[in-house]
Amino acid sequence: MFARLKPQPAIDRPDLLPPAVIAAVRAYLPEALVFEIDPAHSDTETLCAVYDLPMDVMGNAVLVSGRRDGTERRACCLTLAHRRVDVNGLVKRRLDVRKASFAPMEVAVAESGMEYGGITPVGLPESWPIWLDAAVADSPVVCIGAGIRAAKLVVPGPALVTLPGAERIEGLARAI
Repeated sequence: MFARLKPQPAIDRPDLLPPAVIAAVRAYLPEALVFEIDPAHSDTETLCAVYDLPMDVMGNAVLVSGRRDGTERRACCLTLAHRRVDVNGLVKRRLDVRKASFAPMEVAVAESGMEYGGITPVGLPESWPIWLDAAVADSPVVCIGAGIRAAKLVVPGPALVTLPGAERIEGLARAI
């Protein structure tokens, strides 16, 4: 399904990955593939339309945060593109905050060291727990951000559970 995009071993293309992402690929996801795209087509719906890719293998990462007793609590949530993370239910309860919301763009970029629109759980600082929707963790293959808008990673869903701080969460997201 990705053949047209000529995916290559990510380890062989460090030019397409930020330093933290290539380090995480080397340590935890040596089987990861990467392909280059036009950054103007990085958004999931556009990417699928332009490159004729199915939505059910596309992963979307969102960085969420909330405060409790003056302490910020956060997580990276990854689900498939045809699903939505339950930010106001399950995420809020797991973070144990009154209100959970998407991390502001400036915070997401500064803390991840990645480009907005290309953020991936691969290579995130360990201060961001990684919550994987069961649909992602159980998927044979998932296409996710590569840390920059000009590339995407292709990884087996079960391999993502090997990332530091990663956890498979049943019910993290719901079908749209």
